[in-house]
Amino acid sequence: MSMTAKDPLHGVTLQAILTALVERIGWDGLARQVDVRCFKHEPSIKSSLTFLRKTPWARTKVEQLYLQQFHQQK
Repeated sequence: MSMTAKDPLHGVTLQAILTALVERIGWDGLARQVDVRCFKHEPSIKSSLTFLRKTPWARTKVEQLYLQQFHQQK
């Protein structure tokens, strides 16, 4: 079995992750969880994607938040 089969983010785009989080917790909730300017001041999907693609630590935090919100371990 390959590693991608066990990766819960396999096949999920960054845009899909960000959109789902905004729908569930909103920009304010996202800004509280991941302290970056693009979530606090005039947030948009486009500007946030640009930032997250260039900033690995922030992308990792967003991905971890997504997993916590949508793939909780039982």
